[in-house]
Amino acid sequence: MAEDEAMTREAIAALLDLEPDITVVAQTEDGSAALAAALEHAPDIVMLDVEMPEGGLALLEKVKKHLPDTRCVILTRHASPGALRRSLKAGADGFIAKNSSAKLLSNVLRRVVDGHRYVDPYLAADALAEPACPLNERELAILAQVSQTSTTADIARNLHLANGTVRNYLSAILDKLNVRSRYEAAELAREQDWI
Repeated sequence: MAEDEAMTREAIAALLDLEPDITVVAQTEDGSAALAAALEHAPDIVMLDVEMPEGGLALLEKVKKHLPDTRCVILTRHASPGALRRSLKAGADGFIAKNSSAKLLSNVLRRVVDGHRYVDPYLAADALAEPACPLNERELAILAQVSQTSTTADIARNLHLANGTVRNYLSAILDKLNVRSRYEAAELAREQDWI
């Protein structure tokens, strides 16, 4: 179990340990320690907070790469539709809110270990109600490079593109998002959890 809030982590682990068929074999507070523990124990499930230090999504991807038979359940307090979509795309097997009951959590873990997937229905409804991102992957990659100090040349160099190509993409992005600057576009994309 990887969760940066000690009290939350310890309370959930204690509740899960009361279940006769569930054992928490390790608790960690960040992604690096969680990966090391997962590699050491090869658990049936890694339960992680998507918003913890050293990145829950990065941990999810590494667990799926190094331990393909280990299932991953995301436990989160503030799930945005974008975080849900990114987690599922990265291979999450379950996605559950921290305000769920201990009984629901233990049942979800049982379902996931049996090969099923689970997504909190309220989080799923929010994700379905949110408009789809109008940008393609290349446009999102360019926006991810935008900062107050990045130039078009910096972005082009980082993505191995020509300056003119980046300018053309940025122009298309501004039109699609109906904003006036690449900074507004990047801010909107981050607010929507597209990048």
